Amino acid sequence: MADLYVVTAWDGPDGAARRAEHRLAHFAHFETIIDKFAVAGPLYAEDGSFAGSLVVIKADSKEEAEAVLKSDPYFQAGVWDRWQINRYLAAAGEWVGGKTW
Repeated sequence: MADLYVVTAWDGPDGAARRAEHRLAHFAHFETIIDKFAVAGPLYAEDGSFAGSLVVIKADSKEEAEAVLKSDPYFQAGVWDRWQINRYLAAAGEWVGGKTW
């Protein structure tokens, strides 16, 4: 069974323009590997503009999760100027079905 990796990726200064330019390619790419994701979506700033993305990737290693991130058209187009990848354990909450202990 794959582990979960949380990717938090923050948009660069021209992220909004790059998102608009590459949105369709990003969506098309996600559709081809949708089974790799537990959940994914944009992060918003207080003013409602895009701030970045949060993606929970199902992978066997951090390196595999990073490869998934780097295959994304948003990554390749420079939408995100920094990112962090952390292994994650979904331990409690509605999506988990309660708690794991």
